Amino acid sequence: MPEEIRFEDAGLPSRLVLAELARQHAGDIDWRGGRAPLYVFSATQEVQALGQAAFNEFFSENALGARRAFPSLMRMEREVIGMGLDLFHGREGGVGNMTSGGTESIVMAVKAARDCARKRSGNAALTGNVVLPLSAHPAFDKGCTLMDIEMRRIPLTSELVADAALMERACDDNTLMLVGSVPCFPYGTIDPIAELAAVAKRKGIWLHVDACVGGWMAPFVREIGREIPAFDFAIDGVMSLSADLHKFGFCPKPASTIFYRSTELQACQEFVFDVWPSGRFATQTLVGTRPGGAVASAWAVLRHLGRDGYRKIAAELMAMRDAYLDALLEIPGMKIRGKPALANIAFGCDDVDMGKVATLMSERGWLPGMVRTPPSLHLMLSLHHAGAREAYVKDVAAAIKAARAGDDIAATSASYG
Repeated sequence: MPEEIRFEDAGLPSRLVLAELARQHAGDIDWRGGRAPLYVFSATQEVQALGQAAFNEFFSENALGARRAFPSLMRMEREVIGMGLDLFHGREGGVGNMTSGGTESIVMAVKAARDCARKRSGNAALTGNVVLPLSAHPAFDKGCTLMDIEMRRIPLTSELVADAALMERACDDNTLMLVGSVPCFPYGTIDPIAELAAVAKRKGIWLHVDACVGGWMAPFVREIGREIPAFDFAIDGVMSLSADLHKFGFCPKPASTIFYRSTELQACQEFVFDVWPSGRFATQTLVGTRPGGAVASAWAVLRHLGRDGYRKIAAELMAMRDAYLDALLEIPGMKIRGKPALANIAFGCDDVDMGKVATLMSERGWLPGMVRTPPSLHLMLSLHHAGAREAYVKDVAAAIKAARAGDDIAATSASYG
């Protein structure tokens, strides 16, 4: 039986509550020391402090009421979207919205594609299917489950990217959407968006680019001279693009963005209801109430950093990633999975049970990130991982050596929920 919790009659003084909050951290992973492979994304302490201060400035405001009560939030959201459209080559007719995270952005894109197909076909009951690579994020499955849409996950190429030819063969007259990732979560590889766009145009199908992981960083990595292929609205055939501000945009949570090539496409994500006593209710996001602080803090961070600030972070981040890769590859038998383009990487030794390695890393105080196929460890590197590199790689090497020699080690399974 779970512990019985009671709602006590007498409240506690705020100082005691705050002291208890501080103590609650005792069992948490030391993410600031680089011990967590994901969940927290950070640039500099100055950026984090600015984001927190901006969030607190609009702590109580509700972005649901931006149009009627808080024009400041509406203006800031419009400017955040405008900066994104400039970054993603969507200024000619492009539009977008801020959301609570990548899952909401993806769900809204799936809904928009479905409703657009319903309008085009005249079939208001159309459910259809979505064709996507095996590496695409589970948020697509969540959205399709909510809307009774069939999912068709297609095997990857040997380079661990989407196979455009196989995906084309999986399409039929009821295919609503094709999906490509920039980059995918498991391996950090970028799918061939131009090839997928060509398929989408031939078939007359909506192409969504899921840049939730890397969208707000990939353009700046390209600007510092790294090879990043075209992936956004510069490619004819891309209809929508999702990109998380609270990942490699380094903005406070919860903040993501969803962009569309045109207002006509965006209109298909809108929810309108007009049969209740309070009158017309309309939202362009899945949630109603949205924290005003998320809008204000994203605006503040983007305005503070500018392109120069993001380029500087991109240079530091990629140099740190390269140092991790070089050090890991010194471990006998180590392989990097695919060709990671940004800061999330998967790596492992084929002759070792990487689940056992994960167990040993956990015993050494690390939260192990994992990929199931092929069995690998996983990292989404942020600037706070820089100081942990030597200790992390040393422990990975020791864990692999111990796993090779030990038969009585329990293996950890890949899990991110």
